[in-house]
Amino acid sequence: MPPATPDLVSPRSARVAAARRLAKRNFRGKDRLFLAEGPQAVREAAGHRSDGQATLVELFATVEAAERYADIVGEARDAGARVHLATEEVIADVSTTVTPQGLVGVCRFLDTSFEDVLAARPKLVAVLAHVRDPGNAGTVLRCADAAGAEAVVLTDASVDLYNPKAVRASVGSLFHLPVAVGVPVERAVAALKDAGVRILAADGAGDRDLDEELDKGTMGGPTAWVFGNEAWGLPEETRALADAVVSVPIHGRAESLNLATAAAVCLYASARAQRAPGGCRSVTTN
Repeated sequence: MPPATPDLVSPRSARVAAARRLAKRNFRGKDRLFLAEGPQAVREAAGHRSDGQATLVELFATVEAAERYADIVGEARDAGARVHLATEEVIADVSTTVTPQGLVGVCRFLDTSFEDVLAARPKLVAVLAHVRDPGNAGTVLRCADAAGAEAVVLTDASVDLYNPKAVRASVGSLFHLPVAVGVPVERAVAALKDAGVRILAADGAGDRDLDEELDKGTMGGPTAWVFGNEAWGLPEETRALADAVVSVPIHGRAESLNLATAAAVCLYASARAQRAPGGCRSVTTN
């Protein structure tokens, strides 16, 4: 069998230009499409469906990547995606990374409505309010997925979920749990409270200590954590919406924790409390 040859060789082609423009938010919103790069993200996209449709619609791959990740390319074809073998120059033009891994997928938007999040009666939710750094947003989403949260909510003041850096930082978790976007923080908090979810604002200046809350046994019920901006935290009006403002104790000499690290600590604390006897996920109360 002769070696495979690229069918896309020019960065000026219409297909390449259509994918390349998805690096910009306004075009992502217009087309309701985004880019997922690398084998992990493309594999997750190929296996994901939303509203009965395959999420992955198109895949660009170098010949080398197509051979190395033949199983992923096969999954993409099985999902109905158009697969293009492309030159390294084309992949570099479509990619938003410095060192592309040879696979770039074009995916349909997959965010869910906030109403659907509420209807599922989630027990653990991460609410990103005023989070502007896409790397932090994607990492918090990954932490929420790892901790077993049922949903993530990005408020209307937060970064675009489909920013390429956010997608990469989620390391595939974007495809694992429901994410609602563009929800005003006041609406998110009010609706979650009405659903019986306790609202905890994570803030270094909080008057409640996370260790003390765990010791008092107050964290076993349905909980939504609200995380704020990387530089200035949560504004007073947002903190005032919460049932409690909780700080992560610093036992060593570190000045503070970054957003994603603090989010991981808070979400895992809730996950552990909820799985303890008497918690809302305890096998004794299911």
